[in-house]
Formats: sequence, structure tokens, C-alpha cells
Amino acid sequence: MTASLQKGINALREVLDAPIASYFSSCVRCGMCAEACLFYTETKDPKYTPIHKVEPLRRLWEQEYTLTGRVKKMFGLSKPVTDEELEEWSPLVYDSCSQCGRCSMVCPVGNDITYMIRKMREGMAISGHAPEGVIGATKRTIELGSPMGIKLPALQTQISKQEAETGLTIPIDVQGADYMALLSSMEIINFPEYLGALAKIFHNAGVSWTLSSEAFEATNSGIQIGVADLARDIVMRIVTAAEKLKVKSVISPECGHAFTALRWEGPNLIGRPYGFKVVHILELLDELRSAGKLKTTGKESEALTYHDPCQIARRGGVVEQPRRLLGDVAADFREMSDPGVWNWCCGGGGGVSANDRAEHLRLTAFKRKKAQLDALGVETMVTACANCRIVLEEGLEHYNMNVKVVGLTELVAEHLVEQEAGK
Repeated sequence: MTASLQKGINALREVLDAPIASYFSSCVRCGMCAEACLFYTETKDPKYTPIHKVEPLRRLWEQEYTLTGRVKKMFGLSKPVTDEELEEWSPLVYDSCSQCGRCSMVCPVGNDITYMIRKMREGMAISGHAPEGVIGATKRTIELGSPMGIKLPALQTQISKQEAETGLTIPIDVQGADYMALLSSMEIINFPEYLGALAKIFHNAGVSWTLSSEAFEATNSGIQIGVADLARDIVMRIVTAAEKLKVKSVISPECGHAFTALRWEGPNLIGRPYGFKVVHILELLDELRSAGKLKTTGKESEALTYHDPCQIARRGGVVEQPRRLLGDVAADFREMSDPGVWNWCCGGGGGVSANDRAEHLRLTAFKRKKAQLDALGVETMVTACANCRIVLEEGLEHYNMNVKVVGLTELVAEHLVEQEAGK
């Protein structure tokens, strides 16, 4: 057994906690999770059945923690987990799972298969079987602060451009602000208009806010690769900056896994509660709207729909807020089939979009979203995740679909009742 494999096996042993044991014990092999996974439904390949993706972990659990498994192992009836097998399983764990959580929703015995795959990734990463793209993104996040290698000067350049375009100041390192906004690398580079939209909205609502020069990146590649220690370090970087600036709340941007990592998993990762509140940008916009502080005018006339990002809606509970916001700015909103918590993934979450070898499978899985859009006949798809937005645009281009994708925050900003800068 190689040293890296031994580390991976040890890591898998360590993640075999009580929930994992109960999930394997209660799984009835009904196959319902398969029909909930777009990688299976769009390929019909049984290897993409969610519970099958954790088979090496299940076998290790059986061999080491059940009497039947020990007997089978003793008589050579249960093969050991090998380096070759983990290499074979890597595409199943990283390429064909976006951590969307839909399989967990349908499990009749309540097994959280997403949690199981996250734990499986822990051992895979430590034993050297994570994809190069995901490894690279994680390394850049730890060393440079961003999975795309974005440093402060690049952000400052985008800030200058958005200030010139909006006529508003975008604050940075302001002590005692109500909110510290985070960004994803994709928003900084691909969709910098999001930053301008924040400036317009907060000016309109009279909200004090700031960015941090020390922690502006929200994306948590540690969550995506499956290594809790790295995920903790990335979260702690944000916590330290927020507590240093003494802000009341931290805003998670239009990025799904960033919200999951910071809002739901962060306190457990760092082992203590935060000294601030975490709110998703859509939650905040809806709060401002309800308080009468978000004043909009006019509505989009073209037919549009909304794509629910999995981590924000299904695993984050932000479902009604975007629809209330859309109700204020859209005259012809058409709901997709299976909306809200039952939404079908874009296919690129959980690090899949950073994984070059997964591209063909990801575009095949996009047929599910294509079918949803074909049934609606819309001209625009609105979403609230920068990663979803890029993946959706790539899928639409691949299938030659004439549908544009826009961010909800930017759409709201376009309909603000205008106020003069400085007032």
C-alpha cells in the first residue's frame, strides 16, 4: 500500500462517523436517488446512481465496523479498497456530482447522500485522486486568496471602473459598517456589474457597507475538493476580516457554495459562533424591499424564468425571496417545472465547472435544463449564482439556444428609482 493511499484510507476511516454508519445501515437500495440525479437521468448509466458513488466508502465501513464485513474480509469475500479503485472512482465522486442535494431530498429513509460524497472526497483528496482543476483552484485559494488567482489590484481596477460608471463610491476597509460584502472571482472578472449593482442598491436604500482588502473572495474551494481543514482556513480568513472591521453582517454574494460554507458550515468548521450575522444578498434585498427601502420602478416585458441555484435554494432555504423580488421587476415571469427546492442543477456546482475532464458529461447533463427551458419559451433566464450563470451560458451556447442569462441583483439594480449620487 502506497503512503498516499494509506493516508486516504486513514482519512476515510476518520470520516466514518455516526451519521455515515446510520446511512449505510439504513440504505434499502431502492434506487430512488438515481431518478433525482441529472447525471443519471440524462445518461441512464447506472454507475451515476448517487449511492453507487460512495461504494468504496461503504465497503470500508462494512469491513471494519460490521461483523458480516469482517467475516467476508477474513475469507477474501470482500476486496480491499485499492489505489486503482479510488482512481477509477474519482470521476464518479468529482465529475458526476455537483453536491446539489436533490438525491438526499428523495431518499425514503432520509439519508444525506451529499454528506456521504463530501466525506468520500476527503479521502480521495488526501490520497491524491482529486482532479487537477479542482486541486489548482484550491491551491490558488489558499496561496493567493482566490480560486482564479485574483489579487487586490485586480479588484481595485474593477472598483475604479464601476465607480466611474455609476458615479458612486465603492467603500473598502470601512470600520463599523452595517455590511461587509463578499464577491466571487467570477463576479470580479466575468460579471463586475454585480459590484456596481451593489453600490446602486445600497445608495438607494441608505445602507452602510464595505469591502475588505484582506478577504473579498467568498468562494470556498476547500468545500468543493472535500478537505475540511482547508475549508476552515478559508472561512477563518473571512471571519478575521469581518471581526477586524467590526461589521454587523457579512453578505454572501450570488455564489452557492460560498453561502453554504460561510452560513451553514462555517461556525462548525472554526469551532465557535461568529461575531456577526451572515446573510445572502437575496435575503438582504428582500428585507430592504419589505422595509420599503428598496424602491423600484417599471417591469421587464419579455418572458423570463428563474433558475434556483441548488446551494441557495434547496440547501440554503432562499426560495421565496427571489420570487418576491422578481414580482416587482418582471411582468411575464414563468416558473420552471420542478422549481424551488426541487430545482434541477445547472450541472456545474461542487467544483464540476472547474474540472476540465467533466466538460462532456456536464454538457450532456445540461439536457435536463434545456428541456425545462424549451417547455417555457422564455427569452431570459434569471439566476443568483455566478457559477450557475457561467455554466448556463456555456450550455445554452452548446445547444444553440437563444436565451440570455442575467443576475437577479443586477436586474433589481436596473429598476431602481434613481437618486443623485451623494444623496
